[in-house]
Amino acid sequence: MTTMTETSARFREFKMPDVGEGLTEAEILKWYVQPGDTVTDGQVVCEVETAKAAVELPIPFDGVVHELRFPEGTTVDVGQVIIAVDVAPGSGDAPAPAADPVQEPVDEPAAEAEPKGRTPVLVGYGVAESSTKRRPRKGAPAAPEAAAVAAAVQAELNGHAAPAPAAAPAPSVPAQGGAAGGRPLAKPPVRKLAKDLGIDLATVVPTGKDGVITREDVHAAAAPAASEAPAQAAPAPVAAEAPVATEPTAVPDSARETRVPVKGVRKAIAQAMVGSAFTAPHVTEFVTVDVTRTMKLVAELKEDKDMAGVRVNPLLVIAKALLVAIKRNPEVNAAWDEANQEIVRKHYVNLGIAAATPRGLIVPNIKDAHDKTLPQLAEALGELVTTARDGKTSPAAMAGGTVTITNVGVFGVDTGTPILNPGESAILAVGAIKLQPWVHKGKVKPRQVTTLALSFDHRLVDGELGSKVLADVAAILEQPKRLITWA
Repeated sequence: MTTMTETSARFREFKMPDVGEGLTEAEILKWYVQPGDTVTDGQVVCEVETAKAAVELPIPFDGVVHELRFPEGTTVDVGQVIIAVDVAPGSGDAPAPAADPVQEPVDEPAAEAEPKGRTPVLVGYGVAESSTKRRPRKGAPAAPEAAAVAAAVQAELNGHAAPAPAAAPAPSVPAQGGAAGGRPLAKPPVRKLAKDLGIDLATVVPTGKDGVITREDVHAAAAPAASEAPAQAAPAPVAAEAPVATEPTAVPDSARETRVPVKGVRKAIAQAMVGSAFTAPHVTEFVTVDVTRTMKLVAELKEDKDMAGVRVNPLLVIAKALLVAIKRNPEVNAAWDEANQEIVRKHYVNLGIAAATPRGLIVPNIKDAHDKTLPQLAEALGELVTTARDGKTSPAAMAGGTVTITNVGVFGVDTGTPILNPGESAILAVGAIKLQPWVHKGKVKPRQVTTLALSFDHRLVDGELGSKVLADVAAILEQPKRLITWA
């Protein structure tokens, strides 16, 4: 199904596409264009965050931006119109843009027929058939009285006479707040915040421009109320284990807690981890290993001309060691198909690398990692990490993983009990590599030591198989020459 519709011969609308695998919503993080800007086919107009990643959306036609339907920070359902574009500027048949910047959004939009056909929006992605309907265009000529009343209210708040209504106000992102009739002026997110906190907007003193109530005003009104009344039952606050991209919220100094909406990547992480922990029976085994020779190999590889231009670090050798261990024990590279009651053996390895990003933990994977040489694996690891840190990892890059490595050692942690990535059979946690006293050749010497932890799905991986995999990884890291004979 197409992600755009034609409202007239001149105006076309672009809908929120399904940028992932069956995702139903996305949050608009940033607009790269504003009303009046010229756009061309394929130009990125905004960045959105799904439950999996941040994605840039290109528009599939040329024109001039007429209207942005949602402000930044709004979560929009797939199939909803997010931007209208004038594809024939100057033709003179334009309908009036939104005339009332403080008009409330229509809760029950009128039905409107959608043209059939298909227009590609993002390569490899399409939009599922949706019953979402467009709300009628605001500011139509049939409602001049509403605009006049709104202008009168604005004027009264500003303390001067009402200005004459503009013939065709410039299109802009609707600052959807109050309406006529003395209703408090506030944007939808602020109204929702007030509702969640139990604050009557009519009692809030506005400090925003033109008398608009801001988040700070609501929090200020909530602070004394919280101190006078017992706290009502509410969901437990989200643990801030990883930073999450959310709309900045000013919190009064007197506030004792901050509530962060659970959405986007954090929401997906929570659902996936709960599902994995209570679906797959986890078993975790540990081994402490002397990796001094591995660290020497890393130093040598950094000077190798064949590795020039790629990043070489211990994670590279650990990844190669795990791939060799899987080759020697292929049964571990599998998945449990609950619906068909089957064990699906994978004859390929899509190696996942857990990455901590500003939006939370994500697990992109290196496709067909088993076929890559050491330089190719190093290059793929470098690209994966760079893309993840920049927040540009695509949903496709996180799909189809078979096993995962999580390097908790970068945080100075010795080890942990990692939870399986959903749909995978094993995950290897690598702890910090530290100089420790170690018995080497009958004598206690300072050696580079780390602890490995392997969690696996006990439905399809028995203790013997899991132990063999972990022992093979440890043996390679202790004697990396085994890579030559075992690979």
